[in-house]
Amino acid sequence: MIRNDVQITPALVAEHGLKPDEYQRILDLIGREPSLTELGIFSAMWNEHCSYKSSKKWLRTLPTTGPRVIQGPGENAGVVDIGDGLTVVFKMESHNHPSYIEPYQGAATGVGGILRDVFTMGARPVAALNALRFGAPDHPKTRHVVSGVVAGVGGYGNSFGVPTVGGEVNFDPHYNGNCLVNAMAVGLAPADGIFLSAASGVGMPIVYLGSKTGRDGIHGATMASAEFDEGSQEKRPTVQVGDPFAEKLLLEACLELMASGAVIAIQDMGAAGLTCSAVEMGAKGDLGVELDLDKVPCREEGMTAYEMMLSESQERMLMVLHPEHEEKAKAIFTKWGLDFAVIGYTTDTLRFVVRHHGDVMADLPIKELGDMAPEYDRPWVAPKTPAPVPAAEVPAPADLGQTILDIVGSPDQCSRRWVWEQYDHLIQGNTAIRPGGDAGVIRVEGTGKGLAMSVDVTPRYCRAEPKQGGRQAVAEAWRNITAVGATPLALTDNLNFGNPERPEIMGEFVGCIEGIGEAARALEFPIVSGNVSLYNETLGEAILPTPAIGGVGLLDDVDQAVTIAFKADDEVIVLVGGHGSHLGQSIYLRDIVGRTDGAPPPVDLAIEKRNGDFVRSLILAGKVTASHDISDGGLAIALAEMAMAGKRGATVSVPGPAHVALFAEDQARYVLAVREADLAGIEASAAKAGVPVAVLGRTGGDTLTISGAASLSVAKLTARHEDWFPRYMAG
Repeated sequence: MIRNDVQITPALVAEHGLKPDEYQRILDLIGREPSLTELGIFSAMWNEHCSYKSSKKWLRTLPTTGPRVIQGPGENAGVVDIGDGLTVVFKMESHNHPSYIEPYQGAATGVGGILRDVFTMGARPVAALNALRFGAPDHPKTRHVVSGVVAGVGGYGNSFGVPTVGGEVNFDPHYNGNCLVNAMAVGLAPADGIFLSAASGVGMPIVYLGSKTGRDGIHGATMASAEFDEGSQEKRPTVQVGDPFAEKLLLEACLELMASGAVIAIQDMGAAGLTCSAVEMGAKGDLGVELDLDKVPCREEGMTAYEMMLSESQERMLMVLHPEHEEKAKAIFTKWGLDFAVIGYTTDTLRFVVRHHGDVMADLPIKELGDMAPEYDRPWVAPKTPAPVPAAEVPAPADLGQTILDIVGSPDQCSRRWVWEQYDHLIQGNTAIRPGGDAGVIRVEGTGKGLAMSVDVTPRYCRAEPKQGGRQAVAEAWRNITAVGATPLALTDNLNFGNPERPEIMGEFVGCIEGIGEAARALEFPIVSGNVSLYNETLGEAILPTPAIGGVGLLDDVDQAVTIAFKADDEVIVLVGGHGSHLGQSIYLRDIVGRTDGAPPPVDLAIEKRNGDFVRSLILAGKVTASHDISDGGLAIALAEMAMAGKRGATVSVPGPAHVALFAEDQARYVLAVREADLAGIEASAAKAGVPVAVLGRTGGDTLTISGAASLSVAKLTARHEDWFPRYMAG
């Protein structure tokens, strides 16, 4: 008999984020009214955050396999072979809603959650990245949110001991009511030491590991599946509290336990806590699960079954163990000062049974909890394709030099040093390329290899033309990895959008997915993990569509990696991919001319692949001393960043009109610095490959000079570039 002291009313159902027809589906499935605990379990398993009910149909269209892919979507993280018996394990997740309500803990626990996803697979985390988006700088809440989020990311990652090697930070009024905090983690694991979440065997002990359960984070996943309104601050108790030192202990204990041969299956207690982890382990293994909540370690008195099942307290794991290893496993966790408790067993009943104080609080069909979640084919409308902006219509600036200074010193293009200097990017001692370039690079310890990684998306492109925006996000991640000399391996995504029940928002989602899929196929860049975050809107104001792409690439010899910095005087500056002409949706058009219209630059994926493969071949042949892809701000900003990074000037010429050549954001383009002696060979190789290359000028001196147009001292550029963030944050 199910114990239920609460009458289930329509208001209570609505509070749990379930629609009337979804509740009817529950009644039809179990043939009776659910208990309060069961209602909470259904709410956790069937919300958008956990069930992907609005996005599943479209996610299935994405390419997820490849010759190096060992594990694609569906596990805690993706796994890709990097040779020598090693794999790279990675994923990106969002913690958007919690970070807006409580910026420090929201961001900190976002980092903690993604690190657990990686080490749950048996990998040791070796790098972290993040993609952060905030409201307009002059919005009254923005500075507070930036300060808390950056401190939270740094506070958790630094204390846990993982280097943060890359990411992006942007500002836009569309994020005034919904910041985005997307956290990515990368780990290394032996190819024969990958752990999955499917339970196996009947009567196997289910073990609770890590920190104690509290009342923090209850309804966290449900909150992440709804829009914000005037009462959003009241949701502060649904934000979890993190302890990075406990997580570091949990990492070491888990890896030691995995090496002992005791583990059958393991699952992080993330969104929806004990509910989601237990149900997924059982359902994936075609087994039932019985839990006794009297055995769950709690840090608060009098917790109910409902609270324990929905708590999202951090630093917790669920494991299925070989019973003969139980004592050995317990000794390992006791040594590390962590809780270890057998809280249940696997069964052959295909039921999810939860007991508390002797009463049955839930008895549900386990497969249907996941498999029978609603799946929607939401109506969508494709946005109208915007007309291109003819370059001839876009006025030249009165002072080209001043315009370059204004762009490099603007909120979106200025140095992010204030942010990344709060992150420890050198811990573990394997960082080869620090933040501030195209991609972060780390050495693979014990080998000569390197891993390159980057996070990219241009939301204004996605809003203007979603399919092109989706293509461009993948292409830019691929380009950034290529620009350091690495071969792109695979990607993870974090798809951030507004309310999918609005056809125009769903149209943005569908268009971006189509573009991402096309680019991933063409660039042989499969998607091995990811996350969908919907309902990112407040009072009807949606964020820009922001499908963040996290890419990982491999260098067989990490010493071949190149950076963006000019290295020496009198080297030749080469433009790969031709001069640009597209100013629609450009930084110049938006920030200088004051227009936000037009089509984004088209992405020709065959040209992307051809040009990128050519650039990579030059780098690996040792012919390139500096390399940078051209993106936001166009050629002018790429050249300025290379000069500032190298503390060295350059003199270049561009065709007229100069402002078009300098600020166009055409894709598939790179700026390289090469030695004079290698130039002829490079030009011959380019001609043979059909890749357009043009000599722009030479490095040297202490000014960036654009012949007949502008001359700026590198010191002045740097001062302007470095000024905005610290001045803004000082208030």
